[in-house]
Amino acid sequence: MFDTLAAFAMLWAAAFSAGDPVPYETVVAADPVVAVSPEVADGSSEDATDLTPEQAALMAEEPDWNARASLYHAGGGGATGNDSLGCRPIPMRTLATDPRVIPRRTRLFIRETVGMRLADGTIHDGYWYASDTGGAIRGQRVDLYTGHGRGSMQPVMRFNQQRLTITAAGRFDGCPPAWNTASR
Repeated sequence: MFDTLAAFAMLWAAAFSAGDPVPYETVVAADPVVAVSPEVADGSSEDATDLTPEQAALMAEEPDWNARASLYHAGGGGATGNDSLGCRPIPMRTLATDPRVIPRRTRLFIRETVGMRLADGTIHDGYWYASDTGGAIRGQRVDLYTGHGRGSMQPVMRFNQQRLTITAAGRFDGCPPAWNTASR
């Protein structure tokens, strides 16, 4: 059986020669699902220039933390149920932290996410809510909750395993607010 598979693999390789390697950028540019328009390629848009006075002040401040980010989502072994406060996680708002470094119930402002275009076309205002913790979140690390399924991670994938500048923007009571009231 192994000889048959090996012979088939060799025949396949000869018939469909790979040729020269193709650069990653070329493959991504040719993929209509992954292609991003130039004006939002860096996560920003023209709408991002319309900062509120609070956002402008937070952008000008020295960050409180420089944390390495990772992503998590519901489904497929990701987040299940409620966060560590007993709240339903809010996609692109809920954030898991090490509570010894960034206390739970801290409203956070992440500069890199300001102006980020989300899957539904809305623009992120940069506010996140520390309402979850995780066993792998130790020290200056954060875990951004993206929603349900791996596809929900697409808008923030470029931040995975990157350092983000995070500023404390106050505290919140109860559960993280829904999108329509979060930046107020």
